[in-house]
This record gives sequence, C-alpha cells and structure tokens, in this order.
Amino acid sequence: MAVQLKGLLFDFDDTLVDWSGVQLAWREIEAARLSRVKDYVWQQSRAYWLKTDLLLEAYLQDTRAAWSQARATLRAPHMPSILVNTLKRLGVATESLDVDEILRAYDWNVVPGTVVFPDVPPVLLVLRQAGIKLGIVTNASQPMAMRDAELAAHGLIKFFPDCRLSAADAGYLKPDRRIFTLALERLGTKPGETVFVGDNPDADIAGARSVGMKAVLRVSERAEENGAFTSYQPRLRSLEQLPGILDCWYPGWRNGSA
Repeated sequence: MAVQLKGLLFDFDDTLVDWSGVQLAWREIEAARLSRVKDYVWQQSRAYWLKTDLLLEAYLQDTRAAWSQARATLRAPHMPSILVNTLKRLGVATESLDVDEILRAYDWNVVPGTVVFPDVPPVLLVLRQAGIKLGIVTNASQPMAMRDAELAAHGLIKFFPDCRLSAADAGYLKPDRRIFTLALERLGTKPGETVFVGDNPDADIAGARSVGMKAVLRVSERAEENGAFTSYQPRLRSLEQLPGILDCWYPGWRNGSA
C-alpha cells in the first residue's frame, strides 16, 4: 500500500514570512525593546544607573556569544535566559524581577517590514482542506509563546493548531535530529508521511532528510538568479509549486487517498 501524505512541516522565517523588506537595523529594533525593559527594571529595582545603551551593548554581546556556542553544539540559545543573565551580569538584582513581566516589557512582536509571502495563505488553505496536518519548526531563540504573536498578527496561527515548535523550546537547533523528532511527535505523523519545506539547505533540508522526511527547498528569486542552490532538488520559488511536487510523491493526497 502506498504511503499517505499526512503532514507538512514548515520553517518560519523566509519560508512563510518574508524578511527582505525590513529596513531598520537590528540594533535599532532591539534598542526600542530594551528601552522598555530598562523602564521596567527602574520601576521594580530602582537600578537607575542602568541605561538603554549599556543594556543594549551587553545584551547584543551575550546574544552573539550564545549563538556562536549554539552553532558549534546545536544546543539552542534561549533568549529570555540570555536577557536575564545580561541584567544579572550588569549588576541588576534579578531575583526581584518577574521574567514574564520582563518579556511583556520587551514586547516581541511583528518586525516592521516583514510580510507573509502572498503565495502562503492559499496553499495552506488547500493543504488544510485536504486534511493535511500542518506544523512550524523554527530555529528561533525566542520561545514559541513569543513567536505566536507574529503568527497571530500575520493571520497564520489558525493553520498550525498542533505543532508550533521553536528551537528554544526544543533545546536543539535544526539540523539536530531531535528537534525534527519532537515536531513529528507533536504533529502525530511518521517521517515517511511528512514533508518539510524550508529555505536553508543544511538546517532544513539535510536535517529533515536525516530523520526520513522528504524535503523541499524554498529559494528566493535573487538566489535563483545568482545560481545559488541549483544542485538542490526539488526546490521552488513559489509555494504555489508545492502541490504539484506533492502530486508526484503522494498521488491522491488532495482527496486523502494517497
């Protein structure tokens, strides 16, 4: 009996949501967030010596160090822990602070300039109508409880009720097998029944294939024009091409009779 298609897992950034329109430098974005954190710290601990610039430089330094170590070990960085440890390193009495309140002050949300790729909602709707389970696996240092704010604002969260997984929550970065295994458990599907779609050949494609999933590489128009990733198959520029690829792998998937 042919294997049925039961699930699709997607990377988030630059697979579902386009970051190419972001104009602000990341330092500017973080400065605004950390200014609010500084205000909260002032209110709670009276550490009036803490300035936004000082917190910004220290936090960016600690974040870079955490990511450098993570790339070597594939143990995921955890953004809330990094921020609390930065405050502690700067002499703030963090035991008097509520981590949830720190994160509320930080207020992670949609980054100005990010938009959903226009091909995404129609294809997700087709997949959902065919009864395919959908999930997200992102190499983010933010817990998914934070990234959910973006999904909701972009109108995508309704498509992913069962599996929205951040590396920060899983403890491991793609391509580590364990993050993919955990995603499959949450989705309730087996590797052969599940396809992964992502924009990173190493983290997404190689990682998914390592656990037995089929995988599709999403490439930008600029990358294709520059000849990047030409050795990777299958690849697509628009998600509108995905159903055709699935037709080849799982004939009959559209009516649940693969």
